[in-house]
Amino acid sequence: MPEALTTILWGVLTFSILVVLHEGGHFVAARSFGVKVHEFMVGLPGPAIRLHTKSGTAFGITAVPLGGYVRIAGMEPGPEDPLLARALQAAAVEGRIDASRLSGLVGVPMERASALLVTLADWGVLTPAEDDEVSYLSTVSATYEDDAEELLATARSVTYRALSTWKRLVVLSAGVLTNLVAAVLVFTVVLAIWGYYTSTLEIYEVQPESTAAAAGIQSGDRITVFDGEPVADWMELVMAISQREPGDSVSVGWVRNGTDMSGTGMLGASPHGTPVLGIVAESEHVRPSPPGALLESFRLVGLVFEAIGRFFNPNTFAEAAEGARSVVGITVEVAEAARTGPLNYAWIVALLSLSLGVMNILPIPPLDGGRMLIEIVEKIAGRPLERRLAIGVSITGAMLLFTLIGVLMYADVMRYFVQ
Repeated sequence: MPEALTTILWGVLTFSILVVLHEGGHFVAARSFGVKVHEFMVGLPGPAIRLHTKSGTAFGITAVPLGGYVRIAGMEPGPEDPLLARALQAAAVEGRIDASRLSGLVGVPMERASALLVTLADWGVLTPAEDDEVSYLSTVSATYEDDAEELLATARSVTYRALSTWKRLVVLSAGVLTNLVAAVLVFTVVLAIWGYYTSTLEIYEVQPESTAAAAGIQSGDRITVFDGEPVADWMELVMAISQREPGDSVSVGWVRNGTDMSGTGMLGASPHGTPVLGIVAESEHVRPSPPGALLESFRLVGLVFEAIGRFFNPNTFAEAAEGARSVVGITVEVAEAARTGPLNYAWIVALLSLSLGVMNILPIPPLDGGRMLIEIVEKIAGRPLERRLAIGVSITGAMLLFTLIGVLMYADVMRYFVQ
């Protein structure tokens, strides 16, 4: 099989796994609260093959099997149309209805009548007629003597709209939590079985004409002191260096063949303008116990949160963007990890699951975190946001996200295919 096709297939498989995990969290949370879920599909919205239907949910694969989605009843933005109860009663009495007929029965323009029918169909009380493209069939029956509001309340009871705020937040956050839990579990298993490599304070290489070279440090030395303060591990040394500025004069202490030595030099600068000492650390293999692997997994979660947070700091955005990858770069690296073995593939899938979860919890509509923020704002305000405002906020957030995605995709194309 051509390498390019293999790479694409690994990318499609991996993104499908990640998104199905995420959407599976939303699905389980919604169903546990009795909310109707119309579809659970692998792939982008579009023509689909329905493989199985259970409890009113159709499971299947779409024409573009990249990612996945769930369609939950009652997640439309904005307040409810006050004519929904009358529209439902009219549809239930008629049995079969279209926008033209409903428009005359409730006295509204065709556009509004059509929107009412779409909402009721989403709630599951209407289904599209199979013999034409404009009519709906009612799944409930009623008379004009029945209480319309009671009829609507029954229909609403199986929708997202019927949930209290805390339950809505659970549904919205369930996808993120599923990604995080899956990542932690995979990290813990891989770390406990295979272990990991960590940088030590022993020097593998000294870069020519660097601060370390000027101070007299050589390969095989072990750093013990930086600027008068003892350092216990590599990360402590890195943090100490990061708190200085390029050009600062610093002192370094090290051990060579059991002898304490020291020297001074001026810190250099990385291409991004950050201070560097000019050394490459030796690595050692560590295989932690299961509890230790779990703790290390949580540390990795913290590092991903920190890395994504750097996108929102003007001082670190350029550096963060340089290290980030779009769907193009991720696909290439996933395929490479798959070629090197199942452990490396599991590791990168876990890392991507973690990144997807952390990204989705950011308070930017239309991400899950942004929708959670809207739910909280609506709870405080005591009413839903106006539909146009809610849609406008989501579109603005989507534009920002797509702009960032576009920048990263351009950088990946240049990185992998042009240079």
